[in-house]
Amino acid sequence: MSRPRKCRQIAGRPVARCFKPRGIPLGDLTEVYMTLDGFEALRLADHQGLTMGEGALRMGISRHTFGRILAEARRTLARALVEGMALRIENELSSLQQQPDRTTDRIKELSMTKIAITSEGPQLTDRVDPRFGRAGGFVIVDLETMATSYVDNGSSQAMSHGAGIQAAENIVNAGAGVVLTGFVGPKAFAALQAAGIKIGQDLGNMTVGEAVELYKSGQVAFADTPNK
Repeated sequence: MSRPRKCRQIAGRPVARCFKPRGIPLGDLTEVYMTLDGFEALRLADHQGLTMGEGALRMGISRHTFGRILAEARRTLARALVEGMALRIENELSSLQQQPDRTTDRIKELSMTKIAITSEGPQLTDRVDPRFGRAGGFVIVDLETMATSYVDNGSSQAMSHGAGIQAAENIVNAGAGVVLTGFVGPKAFAALQAAGIKIGQDLGNMTVGEAVELYKSGQVAFADTPNK
């Protein structure tokens, strides 16, 4: 079981919450996310020049945790700069979006032998739902035993925004390390990647059982970029 998340003291707030390359519409960019604790660690270490110990003391956390948060924030910033992505600083993005202490704990719980398939129903004979964020649900298959369970995704379907991120959270909660689906948008893709979940796309027009067999035969390639 993961340890309870310790409250962090955050004294600084970003003047702007989103940064993007000039001349490219935000809708055409993939976004990466940094939480406020990551922003605070960057502010203390790289802007104010505090040591690890001083920064940890300011945030009310251990030196190890401060170093981990700072390293992840720096990687996120570097990725945005190198790959030309939009950087968004968020107050909360559940456990999936670059929140190192919780995300790392959750990754340890994921199983690569347990896969999630977006589905129109709870059975292996149901069709793969090509929509990731607004899929009817997820059939969870344990490849070692072939036992199945079903995760309803109705709460994500009802959301006007953030359906993909909520759907990714549902998969993490189910302990699946792989998701098979049709189409994944940029935000949902980033959320799944941040949680350490492997993504198989373009698997529409087949049943859930057929998608499972395709994966077991090694014919599903993991995606590097979203396809929506």
